[in-house]
Amino acid sequence: MEKKIISTDKAPKPLAAYSQAVKVGSMLYVSGQVAIDPKTGELVNGGIREQTEQVIKNIVAIVEAAGGTLENIIKINVYLADKKYYSGFNEVYRRYFNVNPPARTTVEAKPPKEEILIEMDAIAYVE
Repeated sequence: MEKKIISTDKAPKPLAAYSQAVKVGSMLYVSGQVAIDPKTGELVNGGIREQTEQVIKNIVAIVEAAGGTLENIIKINVYLADKKYYSGFNEVYRRYFNVNPPARTTVEAKPPKEEILIEMDAIAYVE
């Protein structure tokens, strides 16, 4: 088994001891992403829709750095700070994953910072 670390400047740099993603064989494991704009290093302004948009962009950038596309994503885990954000999140999510969407788990979870409304991680199949 060969483990390859995936990194791109088109997604936020890790804030602790973890990689943006790890690829083992054809499987890509993307670490949890929050709505940090990689250009500024700051959390994006706005609510759940804006944060969801940025999180998906960050995940896609990492998958692309590994040689894949949005269509290669096979599983997503979603962590919402409050269940009240579910419909706003889904509105944005459906724009990206409207055909053959990946498997998904969505739970309510307390984020490490109050201003973070959503975190997502992903698994992709990338040859």
